[in-house]
Amino acid sequence: MILGTKSDAPKTRGPVDSRGYRIFRVVNMVVLIGVVVVTLYPFLNIVARSLSEEAYIIAGKVTIFPRGFDLTAYKLLMSDALFWTNYRNTVVYTVVATLISIVLTTCYAYVLSKPQLKGRGVLVGIALFTMFFSGGLIPNYVLVTSLGMKNTIWAVVIPNAISVFNLLVMKAFFEGLPTELEEAAAVDGLNTYGILLRIVLPLSKAIIATMVLFYAVSFWNSWFTAFLYMDEQDLLPVTVYLRNLIAGATSAESAAANADKVQAAATLQAVTIVLTTLPILAVYPFVQRYFVSGVLLGAVKG
Repeated sequence: MILGTKSDAPKTRGPVDSRGYRIFRVVNMVVLIGVVVVTLYPFLNIVARSLSEEAYIIAGKVTIFPRGFDLTAYKLLMSDALFWTNYRNTVVYTVVATLISIVLTTCYAYVLSKPQLKGRGVLVGIALFTMFFSGGLIPNYVLVTSLGMKNTIWAVVIPNAISVFNLLVMKAFFEGLPTELEEAAAVDGLNTYGILLRIVLPLSKAIIATMVLFYAVSFWNSWFTAFLYMDEQDLLPVTVYLRNLIAGATSAESAAANADKVQAAATLQAVTIVLTTLPILAVYPFVQRYFVSGVLLGAVKG
């Protein structure tokens, strides 16, 4: 008996893409490239404007490349002590608020994920109620003021400490964890806090990283809460500083004290936007890898 060689064996062919699937891939690629271009163009335009001379900006000649390279606006903004004070405030507010929000959201979501909890439906209903109804601007202002939180960091942190959307996503994630792990830990003598800290949280790195991203971006970009509850310039975040520039609310002294400031007036807004968004752009790539898995694992499943 003569055995066939390896070359004599029948060759298996992989699945062949259909014509419709190939067309779909081409269309999908074109659409995604278009989305990237539309998303990226405004940011590149802002960066180009921040590096261009005022005359080219006013003439509308700046697209995604700088015209008349000029760093006067950067020098002007970086020499402003108020800008750096507000920038520091934003960092402090974001870090403290994100930490508090993560702790509160994690504890609340973990409690709501237990079907045996008495009154669970009431607690879920309270959370859902706040998604559709609020006390209103004036009652909230009166409440924050009467609690003595005006002109403090707590006016920014406490009213927005828990996002109901993030809470529900995290609750769904905890519900998907194997109950056998917690039961085994309870048999070994761990109490509720020990199970949460030593079993649940190490398994929840993806969803926690996703929630950190959501909360950090929200607090970093927030300006209205601080604008409403803070009267002192030294307590405002950098987003309010940017808002004042865009609204033309800067003082006449800072706008026209010398020729350099007049020349840089058209680029100050662009420079502030660039410097404000840089930290988020720097942090996002390190957290992004958790984003998809965290949202999918915490998605509400039917």
